[in-house]
Amino acid sequence: MIVTPTPRTIVLRLTLYPSSDIRHAAHAEGGLRMTVPDGRPTLEDVAARAGVARATVARVINESPRVSPEARELVLAAVRDLGYVPNRAARTLVTRRTGAVALVLSEPENKFFDDPFFAATVRTVSQHLSAEDMQMVLLLVHRPDDHERIAGYLAGGHVDGALVLAPHRDDPLPAAVRDLPLPVVFGGRLFIPHDDLHSVDHDNTGGGRLATEHLLAQGRGNLVTVAGPPDEFAGLERLNGFAQATGYSEQEVRRRSEIGGFTEQGGEQAMTALLERVPDLDAVFAANDLMARGALRALRRAGRRVPEDVALIGFDDQPAIAPHTDPPLTTIRQDPALRTVHMVALLRRLIEGEPVTPGREVLPVEVVRRESS
Repeated sequence: MIVTPTPRTIVLRLTLYPSSDIRHAAHAEGGLRMTVPDGRPTLEDVAARAGVARATVARVINESPRVSPEARELVLAAVRDLGYVPNRAARTLVTRRTGAVALVLSEPENKFFDDPFFAATVRTVSQHLSAEDMQMVLLLVHRPDDHERIAGYLAGGHVDGALVLAPHRDDPLPAAVRDLPLPVVFGGRLFIPHDDLHSVDHDNTGGGRLATEHLLAQGRGNLVTVAGPPDEFAGLERLNGFAQATGYSEQEVRRRSEIGGFTEQGGEQAMTALLERVPDLDAVFAANDLMARGALRALRRAGRRVPEDVALIGFDDQPAIAPHTDPPLTTIRQDPALRTVHMVALLRRLIEGEPVTPGREVLPVEVVRRESS
């Protein structure tokens, strides 16, 4: 792992191949002629082993379709036998590809480290890019003016594309990167016009509705919700799902909801406020697992038993949280790995120049029942 700090920006390069000392690189038929000083096999060695021309090996390495299946199998067998590793630096000169993809997270640093959702996102993006034979460059936006620096970095030819998570209403980053000359896939719904953009999201409205319907099915009739921040579509849509399922009026939804900011402390404070406002409540939908854990603490402090007195359900199914609360947390599962697979696959198609219709892909969610409700 190579860590390259820039002012107020963290760049992590997760390198998936050994570095090479290129002593000589010159254009030749089908690619670059490379002389490797450390005795490792070269393109010529592979060609000799496979019994084909060097240009044929170069086409196979560069994934050209202009190779017969028989020749491709001969070359791949020789590559395996010799342990040949293509030199990425030289290959970049030919393909004008860096083999790198940026993951841009526009969140405060403390939220990035405190919220396990973002850690899971980074881990799964890294894993799936590795499976696609690409490296990840992680960019964290620390200050409001960092969006210009990030946009400049992305436009500078350092990466082949970008995966961007910028969920907040007033964030200038989406507008700054939407017109850059490189493929971009956004995670989540955006507050800017997005008909011509590519994004992948989970069904937050449907998830809020599922959570609330689960509580109603338990025979609970006095529901409240610890809501996410109103400057994120995830918070707004989960609250909308709660409203749809309960049928409460807009005024009643305001009375029965309290913003917890997607943090554990916020969830505890919101639950305390709701207990004062609706003292006979018997069910709580917390719009993420962190807030649910904070709500559970406030309920316990108030002498309310879960689930005997109050049923509780969260959202996310964070493996570090939901199974380990007391009692274990019923929650809505949204799979960050699934979203990552779709985002990476979509970005790969865009990088390859495939015609992909812009739009927002919405992934399903499901109830995971445990002892809290």
